[in-house]
Amino acid sequence: MPRYERILLKLSGEVLAGAASFGIDGERVRQLAVEVAEVARTGVQLGIVVGGGNIFRGVATAARNMDRVTADHMGMLATVINSLALQDAFEHLGVPTRVMSAIQMHQVAEPYIRRRAIRHLEKGRIVIFAGGTSNPYFSTDTAATLRALEIKAQVIAKATRVDGVYDKDPLKHTGAVMYKEIPYQEVLAKGLGVMDASAIAMCRDNQLPIIVFNLTTSGNIMRMSTGEAIGTLIH
Repeated sequence: MPRYERILLKLSGEVLAGAASFGIDGERVRQLAVEVAEVARTGVQLGIVVGGGNIFRGVATAARNMDRVTADHMGMLATVINSLALQDAFEHLGVPTRVMSAIQMHQVAEPYIRRRAIRHLEKGRIVIFAGGTSNPYFSTDTAATLRALEIKAQVIAKATRVDGVYDKDPLKHTGAVMYKEIPYQEVLAKGLGVMDASAIAMCRDNQLPIIVFNLTTSGNIMRMSTGEAIGTLIH
């Protein structure tokens, strides 16, 4: 039985690359779509924000000498490419999906309109929010928080490569300790780097909980949606 009626799922672009360092791994995208579709079929309304790191990583060296605004716009376009890949995977599974872009590109995605997005969710469609916020200097974490608040999601589910929030990077430190629950303020005070400070502060100011969980463990998206105690709850 789902615990949440409406969830904003935040995915990193790297998730779509699979074992590769950048690009899109079709099989990994398909596996991810199967897990998310299973949750959608239980009646949970799902909004998704996906990063663009898997594509932008490939041009990151060239971007170093670029104007920051130009580089950020390139990153936003990378999120559109990832969103279209996800949409295709969902629709192959028979799950109706809409990509809504903050940057208008009518031939490939709907423009983001809040009321229309909510209507899609109410009709049982997965909505993928692409193009970040359309503004430079804002990360996809901040975009995910903004969209979650706008669509009145009950939780942000932040999918990562580790089991939750640790006191230090578990991929580099063997003695890292994981938190089961942690207040927003402690995440900010300790600079834990789970999400951007601006995204954490927005969640704190609007009492929007965040669940940080490991996406690489099969079935974790369903476990999170049913309220099973996995990962770390930031509240």
